[in-house]
Amino acid sequence: MNLKKITLNTEKRNVLVDITNMIKSSISDDFHGEGVLFVFCPHTTAALAINESADPDVSLDIEETLSSIIPANNNYHHFEGNSDSHIKTVITGQSLSIPFLEGKLILGKWQGIFFCEYDGPRSREVYLMIIRNTD
Repeated sequence: MNLKKITLNTEKRNVLVDITNMIKSSISDDFHGEGVLFVFCPHTTAALAINESADPDVSLDIEETLSSIIPANNNYHHFEGNSDSHIKTVITGQSLSIPFLEGKLILGKWQGIFFCEYDGPRSREVYLMIIRNTD
């Protein structure tokens, strides 16, 4: 499988977007056997996370708590006014590795894959690569 790209547009400055179905549909033709799906976010003010996707209030709680702990205005040195976004990204992370078996991601019952926007609204990309077990 070649590297694949998902493009999404975010609508708020801080928002967690469930991209699980976007990922599944993007790789459905290449998604067989067993291996690992590698997911990468090439942005310094956005990140990726796995968390509960059944209740949207969980995402809202995460957004609000991160913004409370890391406020937008805190006398930061960075001149662009988005230092809080960079800090949230460092805490959350740029990549995920998710095992799959027989065409299904091995996620917990309530888990989903989230794109974490901390400096939107923007157009963003996420890259996907499947690494297959060749045994």
